[in-house]
Amino acid sequence: MSDFRYRGRSGRGELVTGRLEADDIDGVANRLLNLGITPLEIAPVAVQGVSVREFLQRLGAGRPTAADLVLFSRQMYSVTKSGLPLLRGLRGLAQSTHNTLLRDALHDVLHSLESGRDLASSLARHPQIFSPLFVSMVRVGESTGTLDNAFARLCEYLGHDQDVHDRVKSAIRYPLIVVGAIAVAMIIITVFVIPNFAPLFQALGNDIPWPTRVIMGTSGFVRHHGAALVAVTVIGVFAFRRHIATDAGRYQWDRLKLKVPVLGALLHQSVLSRVTRSLSISIEAGLPMIQALTLLSRAAGNDFLSEQLLRLRDAVERGEPLSRAAAASGIFPPLVLQMMLVGEETGELTRLLEEVSGFYQREVDYRLRNLTAMLEPLLIVAVGGMVLILALGVFLPMWNLIGKIGHVG
Repeated sequence: MSDFRYRGRSGRGELVTGRLEADDIDGVANRLLNLGITPLEIAPVAVQGVSVREFLQRLGAGRPTAADLVLFSRQMYSVTKSGLPLLRGLRGLAQSTHNTLLRDALHDVLHSLESGRDLASSLARHPQIFSPLFVSMVRVGESTGTLDNAFARLCEYLGHDQDVHDRVKSAIRYPLIVVGAIAVAMIIITVFVIPNFAPLFQALGNDIPWPTRVIMGTSGFVRHHGAALVAVTVIGVFAFRRHIATDAGRYQWDRLKLKVPVLGALLHQSVLSRVTRSLSISIEAGLPMIQALTLLSRAAGNDFLSEQLLRLRDAVERGEPLSRAAAASGIFPPLVLQMMLVGEETGELTRLLEEVSGFYQREVDYRLRNLTAMLEPLLIVAVGGMVLILALGVFLPMWNLIGKIGHVG
């Protein structure tokens, strides 16, 4: 995609200028027309050298975190709730924002608003910062005159989502540190310690125990082919990342992650908690069910579950009730399906979806509290097995040598 500079007229006849990214000039023209702007001039931006800062930003460095967006949503709620003019409030937020990308985006949003666009369309110009769900919630709030409520719900949703994400990272940090320490210890022992014992072990001739043979063979292989192992590992990681960057590869990887013991169920419930809460917020805000499900499928964060949500959307679009379509998707447990059915029958689907989200959140909280306890037996078995192999490999030949020396003596 390339950058294009444009000039046009808004629906009010005002002159509008700016930049857009698109495949070609026709793509820019179509986007401008969709925004209610009549293009007058469109020209490609001359390619210039990319600074280090721009290069890092393209790689994702400095992108606003969820905490930044929570703070922005809370501040926008205060601005819209107090009746402060939107332009003045946004200008103040742009001046006080510490994140460079978010500050630049807010300045562009200000310029866009001054050119006659609405807030949702202005935010949509920065999809790397504001998700489709974020933009849609703002658009519904603008159209219904409840922009303050939209930002309040976004603040609640983003804060809750960030809390779950932080707790999951905190829960798996300890197991990852233990596994990493074990791996480093094994490398040090294999490469530096075992070779010092090799001459002693070789004195046994053919009486070397099999654990010692395994350790010596592994040590020799690593020392003689270490560079090749590193190269193969780097190539494998690169090939894996390239594979999961494709649609098919990402789908397979996301599906496999849900089958990982312990962590797969936690990930599944975490995603569904976010999806049901988002659906409740979207419906309450006035989004049509089909549009809400489409947006949620894009924001699920897991391609396998996104496909299931798209199938659910297609079933609802054909006229099936949400509860029946959800049952056919196979991603919701019976209790949740019953709550959806009751919500449809009583006309309180929004409240019941919020209950479903709470149900999943309680399950996630329980699993997070017990995650370390569930992983500790696996870690103990893994560490114990490695220590046992090393101990047998080192001490068995020593005992044999001591026995031979005693026998000779």
